[in-house]
Amino acid sequence: MTIVLSEPPIPVMDSARDEAFCEQLFTALREATFDGVGITRESFGAGENLALDIIENAATAQGLDTERDAGANLVVTLPGSDPGLPFLACGSHLDSVPQGGNYDGGAGVIAGLAILAGLKRGGFRPRRTMKLLALRGEESAWFGKAYMGSSALFGRLTPDDLATQHAVTGRALIDCMRDVGADVDRISRGEPLLDSKSVAAWIELHIEQGPVLVARELPIGIVTGIRGNVRHRTVECIGEAGHSGAVPRWLRRDAVFATAELITHLDRHWRTLLERGRDLVITSGVMGTDSSEHAIARIPGNVKFSFEMRSQSQETLEAFYDLFVSECAAIGDDRGVEFRLDRRLQSAPATMDPGLVEKLRVAARDLDLPDEPIPSGAGHDAAVFANAGIPSAMIFIRNENGSHNPHEDMKIVDFMLGVAVMRKVLAEAAL
Repeated sequence: MTIVLSEPPIPVMDSARDEAFCEQLFTALREATFDGVGITRESFGAGENLALDIIENAATAQGLDTERDAGANLVVTLPGSDPGLPFLACGSHLDSVPQGGNYDGGAGVIAGLAILAGLKRGGFRPRRTMKLLALRGEESAWFGKAYMGSSALFGRLTPDDLATQHAVTGRALIDCMRDVGADVDRISRGEPLLDSKSVAAWIELHIEQGPVLVARELPIGIVTGIRGNVRHRTVECIGEAGHSGAVPRWLRRDAVFATAELITHLDRHWRTLLERGRDLVITSGVMGTDSSEHAIARIPGNVKFSFEMRSQSQETLEAFYDLFVSECAAIGDDRGVEFRLDRRLQSAPATMDPGLVEKLRVAARDLDLPDEPIPSGAGHDAAVFANAGIPSAMIFIRNENGSHNPHEDMKIVDFMLGVAVMRKVLAEAAL
């Protein structure tokens, strides 16, 4: 007689219970990290610590295994029956920008916890181990460097990265990581904290941080790729201060006019590249003169500004960066100013795994949901996993009012639809 071992059934999703669980966690995160205007969960700081504790306590209460890895990230585990197999991973980050929104990053962590808790509650014993990673330090607002927690996992934080100073306190990243329990000796050596071959796949749920899904009236989208970026935290234009009435144009070294000309030229190059079908966005989000020297009758001698470019093409990033540097030199010579650039920071573009993307699209269709493919203009930890050779994919959730502001407005009904799609793919892959 032949005995056939059947696969364990995937428990039916208890939507009402899972929704209530998720709403409780969103409320807990908001109440713990509200700053009076929005949400502040500082990378490797107090707000992020509170958020990780909330998620860890909730996971423990659901009977799931928890630990902090050598990068001080939270790992929640639903053990598989064959621990020798590469495990399935999901998750996102828990830090935020200053006065940000409650869903950026947090939605992906809560989604993963709801999935693991629901499967465990339903008696599901996966063949592959399933893990939720609540990652630290994804936001670049605090140190100028993005993906710090996930980069540490794969030994990709450089000495320059670790020496980068906090935007407010001036403390080095390595010291802030040490404060929260990260193994900075291993991280400093560039030692991987996670073997990429031990991870079968990474799936990340995230709010869309742009307006596309809202404009198309779609609750979810399936991400196909993630833009990389090149940025400078500070570019300084150094000219010469002078009297506004006494110095003629041909003798002026006006830092404001020089900077304005630079930005105008870059905008013209940007438009040309878009007309040629290139993917590119550029931004100067921080700009100003020294307020202690402000005077209506003073020619400004110094301007400081940030500069960032993003594209799905590394070739486009490098080409535009060359234009940026050459324009700085040309305008500097013409106007008698100097543009000084601080350390170049960059994150590589990433392509989501086509097979995993297709599984998410099929799961969406099976659940009678749209399966719209959509690129990500914003960066995500999924890019780090993908560039480490791990098959990766993302689900976007419709979100009103953009992101990185207190007005993020993800609807729980849309969120639960995304959770259902991710749950289906993860559970089937775990069998």
